Amino acid sequence: MTRFTRWTALTAAAALLTAGCSGAGSSGDDSGDNGNDGKSGGTALDWGDCKASGDAPAPGDDWQCATLRVPLDWSKPEGSTIGLALIRAKATGGDRLGSLLFNFGGPGGSGVSMMPSYAATVSELRERYDLVSWDPRGVAASEGVRCRDDRSIQAAEASVDGTPDTAAEEQTFLRDAADFGKGCQEGAGKLMAHVSTTDTARDLDRIRQVLGDDRLNYFGISYGTELGGVYAHLFPEKVGRMTLDAVVDPTADTVGHAKNQARGFQTALNNYLRSTGRDPGQGSREIAQLLERIDAEPLPTSSSGRELTQSLALTGIVLPLYSKTSWPALTSALQAAEEGDGSELLALADGYNERDTSGRYGTTTHSQRVISCLDDKQRPTIEETKKLLPEFEEISPVFGSFLGWDTAGWCHEWPVPGQVDTPEVSAPGAAPVLVVGNTGDPATPYEGARRMADELGENVGVVLTWKGEGHGAYGSGSDCVDSTVNAYLLDGRVPEDGKVCS
Repeated sequence: MTRFTRWTALTAAAALLTAGCSGAGSSGDDSGDNGNDGKSGGTALDWGDCKASGDAPAPGDDWQCATLRVPLDWSKPEGSTIGLALIRAKATGGDRLGSLLFNFGGPGGSGVSMMPSYAATVSELRERYDLVSWDPRGVAASEGVRCRDDRSIQAAEASVDGTPDTAAEEQTFLRDAADFGKGCQEGAGKLMAHVSTTDTARDLDRIRQVLGDDRLNYFGISYGTELGGVYAHLFPEKVGRMTLDAVVDPTADTVGHAKNQARGFQTALNNYLRSTGRDPGQGSREIAQLLERIDAEPLPTSSSGRELTQSLALTGIVLPLYSKTSWPALTSALQAAEEGDGSELLALADGYNERDTSGRYGTTTHSQRVISCLDDKQRPTIEETKKLLPEFEEISPVFGSFLGWDTAGWCHEWPVPGQVDTPEVSAPGAAPVLVVGNTGDPATPYEGARRMADELGENVGVVLTWKGEGHGAYGSGSDCVDSTVNAYLLDGRVPEDGKVCS
């Protein structure tokens, strides 16, 4: 089961598409700016050459990597520590402003892996900033969590119905969710209770300190906007130039996020259908009917021994909606599925699920689930979910049922309790934060940008709107957006609240 909410960064969807088609705490600053003790990390980072990771080669000579030790439990700063993997490329120009830290989303996305591939998009920013990112705690090289082996993941894809139709399918759905949580507990151990967004925000401030920056200059994308908002709440006086793009709605709880996602992806699908000359209502009904047929009888594929299930088909539809440039791939995959071949939709789903051609899966969704289930207090029961399903299905005939059921399964019988209903992001007294919203964003619908700005507070949140398509605005083809963000980050020029780029 894959949750779509708060998942990916601006460029991740395109990267995964290529892979697939090839086969919260108290406010105030208690961070200890007077220096770190030896246990929790020291005062300097030992930067060195970056190593290859898995099948990915090491980044070029421009990149350096380091490990920072931070407390496992921030309430016990003298206790056990964990290691955070960092990566940086130094500024290319002479008028250096400091470091610019990036979080590319998730939760669960690896900044160490993403930063080099994103560097070309932010090359103008690199002239005056060191580009820095990291794997947050519980992610990839920073004590990354694995909850299930590859064989078990593939077996669950084939056997678990994300929209159960019978009592037996419901039992399988819930049993699989509970088993996944047990696997996470076994894999994470003590870390399971210390991977919240608040924990990571405190890590972020420690990174700021060891980099030698008086204030945090930050670029958060997707889930990274929630992390940025939580940081601003905890450390308002440490906020430097902060940009939040593809903004998570901080006022939405678990069910609210799922409803937002249903609206967002349905809007993106409607826009896609219009671009092909089809009526959105009729086109959505036809896709919903295709998914029903696949639910009853999965489609054969060219991948040996694998069929396209309804859940995998839906995942394959979701991925190309993250980027308008991927819409032609969706057209081809849907046409093939209508003709009885599920291979292309399966390839797209594999891209989203980080499955390579040898059958190995990435762990982004494992980390995402561990982090989000620690964050989110709300735990809808199966009975509560069933009552909500008609509303979800009215919001979206294609995505509604899946996202509705997801609210019951995602954190079912989770081994640790959730912390908050919604994140606290109010940041009175912080410097202006640039909040960038895209009217066609499927994963983090536009309304979240205005709500984030309002929650940050008066004279803090400043909204920049782009009338575009895809997940995120910066680097997506708008000179207006890019120049406005660059002027803010490089020169401190804060645009008028409500500026619109078309």
